[in-house]
Amino acid sequence: MSWTRRHLLDIQSLSAEEILLVLDTAKAFKEVGRRAIKTVPALRGKTVINLFVEPSTRTRISFELAAQRLTADVVNFNAEASSLRKGETLKDTARNLEALQADIIIIRHSAAGAPHFLARVVNASVVNAGDGAHEHPTQALLDAFTIREKKGRVAGLKVTILGDILYSRVARSNIWALTKLGAEVTLCGPPTLVPRVFERMGCRVTHRIEEAIADADIINLLRIQHERQRKTMFPSLGEYATLFGLNPKRLARTRPEVVIMHPGPINRGIEIDSQIADSERSVILEQVTNGLAVRMAVLFLVNGGQGPRQVSGPERGARRAAGA
Repeated sequence: MSWTRRHLLDIQSLSAEEILLVLDTAKAFKEVGRRAIKTVPALRGKTVINLFVEPSTRTRISFELAAQRLTADVVNFNAEASSLRKGETLKDTARNLEALQADIIIIRHSAAGAPHFLARVVNASVVNAGDGAHEHPTQALLDAFTIREKKGRVAGLKVTILGDILYSRVARSNIWALTKLGAEVTLCGPPTLVPRVFERMGCRVTHRIEEAIADADIINLLRIQHERQRKTMFPSLGEYATLFGLNPKRLARTRPEVVIMHPGPINRGIEIDSQIADSERSVILEQVTNGLAVRMAVLFLVNGGQGPRQVSGPERGARRAAGA
């Protein structure tokens, strides 16, 4: 199939075939990253703006480097030093950026739905880099990419997502991506953070960590989203670590080949023990590496690229995609 979308706003609206197209394209771009010359001219002459109104380290740098690898001109928007601080609306900010001939706007915002709103008011392509507690599509795509790379498939795998589900955009995007690709998803955490309503998304919900991790192929840990919680959802971090933290004793009860994931930032000693985070079972840093390839694929596709075949060859495929 070919990619027909101008934007990437969420995972919920994507088909399994579209998700797989992104993953296959990302695989081709990961191969590009192994070359001596890691750039391709797929976005030469294009302007990409990182409109990050919410703090970020990995995602912002990953998108910036992805755009540079595709030979785009990149502008990093500093919300704290912008007219947003003077009361300018998001719409006016985006329209002004577009007037400066922005081709792709990557947005991270604390308000759920901000990327969808932006896509309605600008002509540029919009990529969602995280909107409130709604979705974080490229994180889910890089997680699915990593799982498929480590296990050879996603379908039929048992994936446990452990932690703050209620306030996590990563969890929602992962649930949509993994269930569409045929994985069995289990959610676990305190009842206040993992309500039964998530079962409507096709997941199994349990509040017993031993049950959640016993036969898991993948354990994806999430931090507590303090910045999005309106009140304390459990007595203390110490109690959370005692009841739901992944420590060596609990890990010993899992499958020997279980893969440990985390989107970052890690709160060592709370949701995950440092020994586990740095162990051979952990693919946390591989997720970061794969995020670059996935975001290159996303920018390539929303700009009109049609998949992995256009990436093949040292530069020929990328030149075709750019119209060179």
